[in-house]
Amino acid sequence: MITIGKLNTLTVLGTDQAGHILSDGEQQITLLHTNTADSPLEIDDKIEVFVYTNKQGVLTATRKKPFATVDQFAYLKVVAENDNGVFMDLGTEKDLFVPKKEQRWPMPKGKSFVVYIYLDAGNNHMVATTKFNKYINRETQDLNIGEEVELLIAEETDLGYNAIINNQYIGLLYFNEVFEDLRIGNKRRGWIKNIYPDGKVDLSLQQQGYGHILSTKEVIMDKLKKNKGSLSLGDKSSPEDIYQAFKISKKAFKKAVGALYKERLIHITDNEIKMSENT
Repeated sequence: MITIGKLNTLTVLGTDQAGHILSDGEQQITLLHTNTADSPLEIDDKIEVFVYTNKQGVLTATRKKPFATVDQFAYLKVVAENDNGVFMDLGTEKDLFVPKKEQRWPMPKGKSFVVYIYLDAGNNHMVATTKFNKYINRETQDLNIGEEVELLIAEETDLGYNAIINNQYIGLLYFNEVFEDLRIGNKRRGWIKNIYPDGKVDLSLQQQGYGHILSTKEVIMDKLKKNKGSLSLGDKSSPEDIYQAFKISKKAFKKAVGALYKERLIHITDNEIKMSENT
């Protein structure tokens, strides 16, 4: 069955005046001639296309890959406005509509926003919403503390940044645990720091636990070796300088260098680390 708003692998049956006729074995749709410039197509070729409903309500295919598909969160740019809503660039011939009733705040042309894409059951058109909290999965039993996840920075709150987790859940990165200039729409690798009974999730941009200390130790030693055995970082270095060098918090840095010091692999002062002579 052809799925609207998704990538589909279809078979070329033939051509007509409008374009190529494609089928999944049950339905037939048209791939417009204007979309076939990248390579010729032959009868019985199987191709991956993005399927959408055009203005006339007819299923149409394109070989252009969309930035996102139905049931996904995405950071997209507003390219047009009218009295009923705005249109966002989806990377295909058809822009994505956000009705006014689905806007949490004004969405001016030229600005980008995190939205959730869904299929309007009434007309089978793709639409999007910035009121995405209703599409968040609150059942977090499949998440585990310490698990590595993919994050999409979605919005700024009084406490930190809300981030979409693995395109399903939502969690919080606290301001005082973020050591880089995050922006809405950024994608990051993160880790689950805590999961609460009510389904709320705390996140971190640094791996938690002893495993992180081991990997950080290796990174520090490698950087020391490449820098002739010394680095201008120490106990008194700022969190910003440490993050710029290693992409870790000062707390994680101090744990790692403390472990290296106990192993007699380094000497550390307020503003410098040196490898031991016997290292």
